[in-house]
Amino acid sequence: YTPLDPTYFFQDSWAAKHLFHLKPEHHYDVGSSAKTMGILSQFVPITMVDIRPIELKLDNLYFKEGSILALPFEDNSIETLSSLCVVEHIGLGRYGDELDQFGSEKAIKELKRVLKIGGIILFSVPVDTDNKIYFNAHRAFTRNYILELFNDFRVLDEKYHYGTKVFDSYDSSMGFGTGLYMLKRVK
Repeated sequence: YTPLDPTYFFQDSWAAKHLFHLKPEHHYDVGSSAKTMGILSQFVPITMVDIRPIELKLDNLYFKEGSILALPFEDNSIETLSSLCVVEHIGLGRYGDELDQFGSEKAIKELKRVLKIGGIILFSVPVDTDNKIYFNAHRAFTRNYILELFNDFRVLDEKYHYGTKVFDSYDSSMGFGTGLYMLKRVK
């Protein structure tokens, strides 16, 4: 069989489907896979923000060096935004960022700041039975906690990846998985 990480396979396919249907004039991404954004940039121009510079050049893919904790954009300025499996790492020091027990929450606050009212975010994060930290890796959250952090957003789509399957609803009894959220800012 072909070696494949099911998390990124499902997540990236899900994001591509939504971005294709949204058809924004320009899309912005914070910290997601450069490989994924490179592929998606072939049908929509994308500006990526990351603390790690990208040395490669590709038509329709633009790069800004920056932090998810201080995005280089004005308030309410972005129509479509993505951040796929990123915020769970913020504040743990794994990527050179400072230790901060509220790093994930601060990152979400910053993503919300730059998104226009009516704007769409494609967002993914590990989910689990409780909010947890996996040592030297990432955090995981409950569905309710994530949706509380996005309380001024409406859920347009949500999927949950557990093992090798994708489900339409969160099931905490399944333990660790990945939540995929398409959210619209309503206020």
